[in-house]
Amino acid sequence: MNTPTAPALVPERTALLAMDFQNGIVPLAPQPDVLLARVRDAIAAVRAAGGTIGHVRVAFTPDDWETVPDRNKSFSAVAAAKAMHHEHDATQIHEDIAPHDGDIIVRKIRYGATSTTDLHEQLANRGIDTLILTGFSTSGVVLSTLIDVADRDYLVYVLSDGVADRDPEIHQVLVHKVFPTRAHVIDTAGLHDLLHTT
Repeated sequence: MNTPTAPALVPERTALLAMDFQNGIVPLAPQPDVLLARVRDAIAAVRAAGGTIGHVRVAFTPDDWETVPDRNKSFSAVAAAKAMHHEHDATQIHEDIAPHDGDIIVRKIRYGATSTTDLHEQLANRGIDTLILTGFSTSGVVLSTLIDVADRDYLVYVLSDGVADRDPEIHQVLVHKVFPTRAHVIDTAGLHDLLHTT
């Protein structure tokens, strides 16, 4: 799926975000090995073109658990169970897309990649105004991050075959109906084309 009007990418102003690809989450994705292979390929292409790679993971310290209010429907249960400890293997980035020196790495404590991290500041410091989003799940980190970064006026691409969700119907509605109103929706083939036109 490629948006016909998607502008070419300027690698030095572009970051690909690999979101929530961590050991305890990746196995929940449909065809996790296929998804990881596509994202690994996309990361390699962006890196080779001179773009930036950002890694986002969700994990909590004991202090983080204490700050989650009971009214938070999603994360109060995580806090109560003392789950997703930041040092636990389940919260570490999957080895198939392990960060390289110079990559951006942030740890979040909510769905979106920017609301509880300094990701926006790190991107701004590198002159990045264009984002390529990959992640699991489509209805979680990808949706939340897309809404926020679009409101911050980034040029945004969603890699349609680099995102996945446990609910295929929700995934389809978001990728085909919702995301195109805020981003250019492309696939990995389209990403390679855009990188090669710069």
